[in-house]
Amino acid sequence: MKRISILGSTGSIGVSTLDVVGTYPDQFTVKAIAAGRNITLMKQQIERFRPQLAAVIDEAHAIELRRLLGRASKTCILFGAEGYRETAAFADADMVVSAIVGAAGLLPTLDAIEARKDIALANKETLVMAGHLVLRKAADLGVKVIPVDSEHSAIFQCLQGHRMEDVSRIILTASGGPFINASAKEQSMVTLEQALRHPNWKMGKKITIDSATMMNKGLEVIEAGWLFDLPETAIDVLIHPQSIVHSLVEYRDGSVIAQMGIPDMRIPIAYALSYPQRLPGGEKNLDLSKVGTLTFIDSDPIRFPALRLAYASAKTGGTMPVVLNGANEIAVTAFIEGKIKFDKIVWVVEETLCRHSVQEHPEIDAILAADRWARQEAEKIIEGIKN
Repeated sequence: MKRISILGSTGSIGVSTLDVVGTYPDQFTVKAIAAGRNITLMKQQIERFRPQLAAVIDEAHAIELRRLLGRASKTCILFGAEGYRETAAFADADMVVSAIVGAAGLLPTLDAIEARKDIALANKETLVMAGHLVLRKAADLGVKVIPVDSEHSAIFQCLQGHRMEDVSRIILTASGGPFINASAKEQSMVTLEQALRHPNWKMGKKITIDSATMMNKGLEVIEAGWLFDLPETAIDVLIHPQSIVHSLVEYRDGSVIAQMGIPDMRIPIAYALSYPQRLPGGEKNLDLSKVGTLTFIDSDPIRFPALRLAYASAKTGGTMPVVLNGANEIAVTAFIEGKIKFDKIVWVVEETLCRHSVQEHPEIDAILAADRWARQEAEKIIEGIKN
C-alpha cells in the first residue's frame, strides 16, 4: 500500500490522481491533500478519502472548510504556506504528487524532497525555475523524481532498458492547440472561451491557454532538458494533432521508440504512482484501426514564438527560464481577466525577457527574486498596453 500526499488536489491532475486512487484502493491511500480555494470540492475529497491533513490557501478558507466538514471530521485542516509545507513533508506519506499550478509548486516540492518523499512531478515550473537545485537535492537524498506530464512520462517509458549514451535526441509532441491554423489576425481576436476549448485534453485554465500559445510545450522543452540531462539542441518538438503518440526517443542507430495511448492523464499518473509496475485494467484502450491517420508537422518557431523564447531561455540558462515562466503566468492571468488580447500574451513575455539581466547559477533566493522581478515587470508592460 503506497501512501501519498497530493499538492493541488482540486486541479485537473489532482482530481485525476484521486480517480486513480479510487480505482485501486488496495494499492494506494491518501494521507494529505493541499489545494487553493475550492473548498466545496475539497470537502468531497476529504469525506471520500479521509486524509489526515488538508491545507487550503488562507485562514478564512480553513475556517469555512472546518465548518462544512463538521466536528466529526478527523482531518486536520491547515492553511497558507506553512500548511502547504507541512502537507508536502507529512511523515506518513511515501510519495508526493506535485500538481500545484505554476511557480507556487516550487517550495512545497523542495520541502517534500527534503523530507525524502519520492516525487510524482506534474508541476513543470519546478524544474523550469530551479531544475539544477531540485534534481541535485533529489540525487543527494536518494529521492526518485518520476514525471507525470504525458510527454515526459512517454520519454521516461521509452528510455527504460536503454542507455542514455545511445540517445540521439528526444521528440516531444504537441497537439498544436485550437489555433494551429489561425492567422495572426484571427489570433488577435481570440476569446477566452475559444482559448479554453482544447481539442484533445481536459485541463485547467492556465495550462489550456499555455497549450494554445504553445508556451506549455516550451516549458516542457526546458523541463525535459533537466529530467533527461540533455541540451536543448537534442530536444525537438513535432505538432501531432491527434495526441496519440505522446513522445518519442531516437537512438544513435536510427531506431525511434514511441509511447502511444489515448489522451487521458490517468494513464501517466497511474504509471508514476505504481512505477516500476503497471496497473491493469485501463478504462479505454487505444484502437489504432479507429484512429486512422497519425499526422506530424514541424514546429515553426516563427509561427509559434513561445517555442523560440523557451529554446532561447534554455540556451541562456541562469535566471532566464525563471523570468520566462513568471512573466507568462502574469500575462496568462491578464488575458483571463480581459486585460490583454490573446496575441499579446507571448509579446509580454518577450518584452520582459528583453529587460532582464541574467544571473548565472542562481540559488533559491536569487530564483525567487527573479520570479518577483519578472512578475512586476510584466505587470508594468501590461499597464503600458492598457494605457
